[in-house]
Amino acid sequence: MSRDNIMQFSSKSPVQGNLKIKTRGSPRHHARLTGQVRYFTKLVAGRVVDISTSGIALDLQAPLYAAAGSKVRVECDDIGLLDGFVRWAHNGRIGIEFDRSSNASAKVASYFRFFHKDIKPVLKR
Repeated sequence: MSRDNIMQFSSKSPVQGNLKIKTRGSPRHHARLTGQVRYFTKLVAGRVVDISTSGIALDLQAPLYAAAGSKVRVECDDIGLLDGFVRWAHNGRIGIEFDRSSNASAKVASYFRFFHKDIKPVLKR
């Protein structure tokens, strides 16, 4: 094998992890906010576990039967209405990625700038 071939193989871009999983786009911050998740006519109350400019995770008080990819709306008094898509749901928690065509990221960025205070979680699951 020539030196040129070796250089050709080594110049490939590195694979992100061995499972080729899409990594998180922005850092998460713990929060103590209350909100509700609306999926069609179903409205479920919950508590925000963590939030970033690209998504939010909530601990729900009741089951919400929304599959991954379903469009939902988070209603939070401190931030406002946030449109997004379900990324995962497991054991009463739900992860939502904000819709890029909405202004949800701007609302969250404004919340971080003016209102957010870093907190440490009190209880773990």
